[in-house]
Amino acid sequence: MDAFVSRRALISSLSLAAMSAGLGACGISGGRSTGLSGSSSLAKSTEQKPLVQQKLESMTLEQKVAQLFLVTPEQFTGVSQAVVAGSVTQRALEDIPVGGLCYFAQNITGDQQLRELLLGTYSMASRSGAGIAPFLTVDEEGGSLVSRVANSGYFDVQRFPNMAEVGATGDETQAARVGAAIGEYLHKIGFNVDFAPVADVLTNPSNEVIGPRAFSSDPDVVAQMVSAEVLAMLDAGTMPCIKHFPGHGDTAGDSHTGGAVSSRSAEEIRTCEYKPFQAGIDAGCPFVMVGHIETPNLAADGLPASLSKTMITDELRARLGFGGVVISDSFVMGAITQRYASADAAVRFIQAGGDMVLIPENLQDAYQGLLEAVNEGVIEESRIDESVMRILKVKKRAGMLM
Repeated sequence: MDAFVSRRALISSLSLAAMSAGLGACGISGGRSTGLSGSSSLAKSTEQKPLVQQKLESMTLEQKVAQLFLVTPEQFTGVSQAVVAGSVTQRALEDIPVGGLCYFAQNITGDQQLRELLLGTYSMASRSGAGIAPFLTVDEEGGSLVSRVANSGYFDVQRFPNMAEVGATGDETQAARVGAAIGEYLHKIGFNVDFAPVADVLTNPSNEVIGPRAFSSDPDVVAQMVSAEVLAMLDAGTMPCIKHFPGHGDTAGDSHTGGAVSSRSAEEIRTCEYKPFQAGIDAGCPFVMVGHIETPNLAADGLPASLSKTMITDELRARLGFGGVVISDSFVMGAITQRYASADAAVRFIQAGGDMVLIPENLQDAYQGLLEAVNEGVIEESRIDESVMRILKVKKRAGMLM
């Protein structure tokens, strides 16, 4: 698996990609213009297109929509516990060549077993569909609560206390140590994305969902820690994903089992909860996970943030300036399944400005629902292209797109 580029190269390539896109849009080429049009000029123009643009144009609608899903190997293959990548995985990838997979504790039964599972899946996915390598993801936050690899007992890796203890030191180099160590061992095992660090500010002490997973109740401390961990993880070769936008630290409800609501004012959310997310974005984090959190005093649409155009497009993209990949929190959580069918949730998420649906309740229904939405004109194919382009750009920067 190709190593992830350093965060310095990542930030540099962002600027280059934006410049290239701008020049292409203006019809400017690097060679001397003859003022003539013809097949030779067209061929030259095609050759100069960025790799991600070439790849996008070569993909079918089905292949593009498949890239918008990040699923567990179980729901993908239909097996009860996925621990190997074999013929069943290959057939599933040929059917729906998804953009990525997410692994949990049940997928880890040994050191070599996990490495072979990831390598096999990566190789098969890279040869399926449009030939695009997959994101291989895991929740490895550090601490006793959410560390699938470190808590498995199969790996001799550095262990860390809960992030609340790390934040309590007030020393951002401690968060950098976490990011460097976790990023390095995940990269060596075969993962390329970690759903960490947690960027939530613990403003509600009764919050049991986040609790000690958060660095602090002080937004400035959380911002410093998040920035340090993001930078260190990128340099270690693993792509981080900050979560759970717009902030899960105030909610008393648990989005795993039902709706979660933040009663904070718009001003409080923007000046407190947003700080760590802005810090992570400024540090070059390629992913942001959006939670199923309603913010009635900011977005008066009655929707969880994961389905809200106000929260994803207006706030996360426009206000915070995030141009990377927006991933939903898991769509098998009660906050989604109790109110929306799989196809409906997927369509709403893409319409809101999201890019990758994480673990839909029913993959086939969600996949077909998006295809039908495009074919029926509910979603423009150009909107699908926007998300696929963002995904491909991240994969290219990570050395995953050839």
